[in-house]
Amino acid sequence: MKIHNDIDRFKASKPVITIGTFDGVHLGHRKVIGQLNDIARRTGGESVVFTFYPHPRLVVSPHEANLRLLTTLDEKQKLLEAAGVDHMIVYPFTREFASLTYRQFIADILLERMNMDTLVFGHDHRLGKGRQGTYENIVELASEMGFSVEKIDTFIVDESHVSSSKIREALLNGEIEVANIHLGYSYSIPGNVTLGNQIGRSIGFPTANIETLDPHKLIPAEGVYAVTVMLDGKIYKGMLNIGYRPTLYKNADHRTVEVHIFDFCDDIYKKDIVVSLHTRIRDEKKFDSINHLKVQLTADREYAMKALANIKL
Repeated sequence: MKIHNDIDRFKASKPVITIGTFDGVHLGHRKVIGQLNDIARRTGGESVVFTFYPHPRLVVSPHEANLRLLTTLDEKQKLLEAAGVDHMIVYPFTREFASLTYRQFIADILLERMNMDTLVFGHDHRLGKGRQGTYENIVELASEMGFSVEKIDTFIVDESHVSSSKIREALLNGEIEVANIHLGYSYSIPGNVTLGNQIGRSIGFPTANIETLDPHKLIPAEGVYAVTVMLDGKIYKGMLNIGYRPTLYKNADHRTVEVHIFDFCDDIYKKDIVVSLHTRIRDEKKFDSINHLKVQLTADREYAMKALANIKL
């Protein structure tokens, strides 16, 4: 997949384009992408995902400081490449761009600068200023300007429409299994290992503190999770705690993300790490003593090992 940050250098044969933020690149997105690729093959063209950075809501609604995203830009690129996309456009989203009407956007950018052949339109897409570019408006414009339009229906799992907002809600509620089903893969947290207080090591459960690489990355609900860990190109099993460690600290005001990797004791300080969440084991809770915590962690490890038993490393 070719990644373009400058559309003036973009070149493709009969571009078949779809547009959106594609946060999460979930099953609904992949339905769109699958048909995008099919249309490109059928027409002898190349598939193009036109996405934005930063996320539009961070620009048009900066007061929404609590916006959290399912994927970093790097994660999105890898997921789109795995889905078989030929080209990814990363277009800078600015207030000036947000002021373009759907007619201006299609005429000036998609047609004049990218020579679009076909626009693939998701079921809930709306383009341009005020989201006024509906499917019906785009079809009318296509007839006038000489490009093709194809609409794709919504994707449904368990009688529910798949959407990024519903996946975010599931993660914030600790419903990791629901989120993973709708994503079509295990939700991951990429980060860098930072220095911790090493209390876990003293009770036989050394942990690596993780600092996320993107401040807007969504961190799921507090609790303990069974996870796999990608480190130095290898995959390990482990368990993750998200929360405030109430047994160790009173009135802690800083939430931590820390992983215990099973049967592993190497020094990984400052290394990049990716933790994938598979099952939520329990809520975070305060124990009466460190010994009680150790007993619970031993039980958590056994639970996690069973939950991860079918995962091959």
